[in-house]
Amino acid sequence: MQEELYPPSADRSHTESVREELDDARLMDLDVAEESPFLRGQKRVSARRSSLPKKTANRLLWACITAAILCLVVIIAAGLYQYGERSWRFRVESSDNIEITGMENVTKAQIMEVMGADIGRNIFFVPLSQQKTQLEQIPWVESASVMRFVPNRLKVEIQERTPVAFARVGPRIFLIDAGGTLMELPQKHKYSFPVILGMNPGEPLSTRAPRMKAYNELVQELDSGGAHYSQDLSEVDLTDLENLKVRVNDPAGDVLVQLGSSDYLSHYRIYVSHVQEWRQQFQKLESVNLRYDKQVIVNPDMEGRPKQAALAPSAAKAAVAAGVKPAALITRFGPHEKPLPKPAFELTEKKLDPKSAAAKKPAARPRLKKAKATAGKGVAPKKTVGKASASAPKPGTATAHAAPHRPETRSEARKPVPAAPLAAAKPGIPKPSPAIAKQQATAGPN
Repeated sequence: MQEELYPPSADRSHTESVREELDDARLMDLDVAEESPFLRGQKRVSARRSSLPKKTANRLLWACITAAILCLVVIIAAGLYQYGERSWRFRVESSDNIEITGMENVTKAQIMEVMGADIGRNIFFVPLSQQKTQLEQIPWVESASVMRFVPNRLKVEIQERTPVAFARVGPRIFLIDAGGTLMELPQKHKYSFPVILGMNPGEPLSTRAPRMKAYNELVQELDSGGAHYSQDLSEVDLTDLENLKVRVNDPAGDVLVQLGSSDYLSHYRIYVSHVQEWRQQFQKLESVNLRYDKQVIVNPDMEGRPKQAALAPSAAKAAVAAGVKPAALITRFGPHEKPLPKPAFELTEKKLDPKSAAAKKPAARPRLKKAKATAGKGVAPKKTVGKASASAPKPGTATAHAAPHRPETRSEARKPVPAAPLAAAKPGIPKPSPAIAKQQATAGPN
């Protein structure tokens, strides 16, 4: 109360001074009280808060924005898909929209046989992997790739196989690569390869692979050191992998050389260094066996050689155009399968049976008037000599020609004609006995 703080009995000036002191003391007490930790805390003002935390609300906001963007993207993509599916701008119109690169031996017709199904199709629906697999099934194609370019263009890249030799399979000749894949002979290119023997028609690729591995080792070894001996070969027989046989295309005569299963270069050098010597020692050099160490067999027996199928004329013509050496086009048989030689002459029906051949021809009319005229003049008619008995062949021989049969006239048939002596007709034939000569004279001409 003001009365308690300022009693009325005090002087006003004194009262004012006391009041100022009390105020200063009060202010000092308040400052000390604020610094004291034991005072009761002041009452806080309550703030209004949301039901969700601020962090959660921010996350929900970003999720809504993302969903809206995704919906917009989906709507745009669906519109583009419908446009790309139905628009004519993305359709492969013709073969001009298909670009092909890397073709050398593969023809465009073979490529279009696979890619022709894509003409008229939407470019986004072309099965690229399926077309790639079908293209790699073409024998000349080693690998292929198919690419699409918007709006309506396809590009095909071809990697062709590299042939290393010719291969004789049955009655035909193919090109073959290092892995054993057979290719048709090209029409534009020529190669200088040997012909591989020992490939069978219809055999799987796994069977040809080890043979081609042996062939690659043979060629690589013969060409090592810059020798290039493989260019002298016309044939390589891979039938027996334990004994490879090569046919050397020598101007003096081709020779079959057996090289064994290893050390091909050293064995072949033995042949090169001694071939002239062997040609002088032997009348005809046909084959040499060099498969054994420190042993050479010249002209060995080749009974185990398999029979080759004869080449068809069209296949031989195509092989010559592709560069196959003429020595490899000869069909060779084993020693017990030699073809029969062509006969030196041919016996016709006339030569085998002259009587039947003469019976088919119209008989000549005898000239009786001329015979009578000559008989009237006192000139004896000409007599036929038994040539058949005079020219009788020796026993055990065959004749190729028969004497033509001449019909007899009536005047000649009436009178018997004496046979001429055999010794006079043909020297060297013994003279017949008197009984046989008398029998021939009474029988007349036959």
